[in-house]
Amino acid sequence: MEGRIHSTESFGTVDGPGIRFVVFMQGCPLRCKYCHNRDTWDVSGGTPLSCRELIKKILRDKPYFSSSGGGVTVSGGEPLLQAEFVTELFKELKTIGIHTCLDTSGSLPITSQIKELLQYTDLVLLDIKHINSEKCKELTGLSNDNELAFAKYLSNHQIPVWIRQVLVPGYTNDKFDLKNLKEFIDTLSNVENVEILPYHDLGKYKWKEMGLEYPFENIQAPSDKEIQEAKNILGI
Repeated sequence: MEGRIHSTESFGTVDGPGIRFVVFMQGCPLRCKYCHNRDTWDVSGGTPLSCRELIKKILRDKPYFSSSGGGVTVSGGEPLLQAEFVTELFKELKTIGIHTCLDTSGSLPITSQIKELLQYTDLVLLDIKHINSEKCKELTGLSNDNELAFAKYLSNHQIPVWIRQVLVPGYTNDKFDLKNLKEFIDTLSNVENVEILPYHDLGKYKWKEMGLEYPFENIQAPSDKEIQEAKNILGI
């Protein structure tokens, strides 16, 4: 089986614990206005790679996983779009003792294939785009119904999760919304970490290279004060 891979990154340190090999899958159902990987949206893009080819690349970094408590993170795009391939990859990684991490928005309905994938997933990085469903739809093109259902499924099955929130001034930094997010997180029994990811426009050039207008041209990165206020509300 082959997966469509956008890119890979060695020695990642921000996508889960320890030093990680990060696989960015091609294809995404969301249309986030601040997306810094705009070139991952097209499901027909990327490079076809087999699990065997990918594991060969991964094994070069295995000594660093052991010393740092790291492993492999599959991100995107949206990896759940290629759940069958990621399941095959994670199965192989588990047989050779490598920690598996899934970086997802949880924006797809939970299928039997996704349930199988989660059986081989040691950690989920769950990016809750917005706790308010209407605002989520405005920001990403989809409501948050699937995201929140995914979070509850992970909790019910005790699959460890780190909750992530991109902090976008004027969109996700409303104090009332952040309080609601905190209340929702408190209903989950499997949360190991909560992270604020400050908005940045480092991926803006990809939009322009594709001849597209960047929707958040006039949005500034959050200030240190705004970041700290959000952290205080979320109890980080």
